[in-house]
Amino acid sequence: MANNGRRAVKKKKGPTTGTGGHGRKALEGKGPTPKAEDRVYHKAFKNKQLAERSAAKRPAGTSTRAAAGARSGPKGRATEEVVTGRNSVVEALRAGIPAKALHVAIRIEMDDRVKESLKLAADRGIPLLETGKPELDRMTDDAVHQGLVLQIPPYEYEDAYELAEETVAKWKKGHIANAPLFVALDGITDPRNLGAIIRSVSAFSGHGVIVPERRSVGVTASAWKTSAGAAVRVPVARASNLNNALKQFKDMGIFVLGLDGDGDVSLPDLSLATEPVCIVVGSEGKGLSRLVRENCDQIISIPIDSAMESLNASMAVGISLYEVSRQRSTK
Repeated sequence: MANNGRRAVKKKKGPTTGTGGHGRKALEGKGPTPKAEDRVYHKAFKNKQLAERSAAKRPAGTSTRAAAGARSGPKGRATEEVVTGRNSVVEALRAGIPAKALHVAIRIEMDDRVKESLKLAADRGIPLLETGKPELDRMTDDAVHQGLVLQIPPYEYEDAYELAEETVAKWKKGHIANAPLFVALDGITDPRNLGAIIRSVSAFSGHGVIVPERRSVGVTASAWKTSAGAAVRVPVARASNLNNALKQFKDMGIFVLGLDGDGDVSLPDLSLATEPVCIVVGSEGKGLSRLVRENCDQIISIPIDSAMESLNASMAVGISLYEVSRQRSTK
């Protein structure tokens, strides 16, 4: 049949009219994804609410770190520590240091230390991960690990103000027998000193250790080890500013006692031992800083032989806590 010179037109499938922009709107989506702290089902939302409630209770001028850890990594994230080497790992496990995982080299050569480490980790439910040497080298920054690496999670610090407030409240209600007893560290940077102080606080029924947020020692694997497990029982709290924390302690009725060689009160003559007290100790070389001294109610000295210039910080704290405990027991 002739088509009279006309070409056949093939019709397109689908709608022949526009959508009025509905398709474009559908492609726009629902906008940017809300922040984690704004999503009610996210863990960050609960953390934000807790932080806001905590800030509402706290006087002006105090703050709490969003993420408290041993050290800060990129963008302020807390980083984990590792214990390396067969002797160090088995000793850390014996001391009960909290651990996230025990990494064991593939085809590791077994000896008594490795066998004990594996048994201790298994008994405590610590995951055992078989890890290649390149990854172990990366985790330890090429340190000598001997095929064993114990991964330590960041320590979760309490807030200094909240710890003191809760302890005072429990004491006033009769929930704890002894008056609040704290030890604050001013310029202490050796983790072994911190560990020994935690151990003494536990031995003499103290209620916590206060460390400044900056330029101060933190609860590291070494501190855990020196504390001989006492860090499980004694809370360590961080203060964003030690002087502000001491002022708040005084407002709560806690007497602040500084330890120094040229104190105006000798330790045997201490009359405030039975009251709520916070003992502040400085570094062995520099002692208490000027502002901390000014915030102390009394400066206490420990009588020692004149040939000895000063005592180690942890030793001075142990002696002081013993005297406080002795006086409280004879009250």
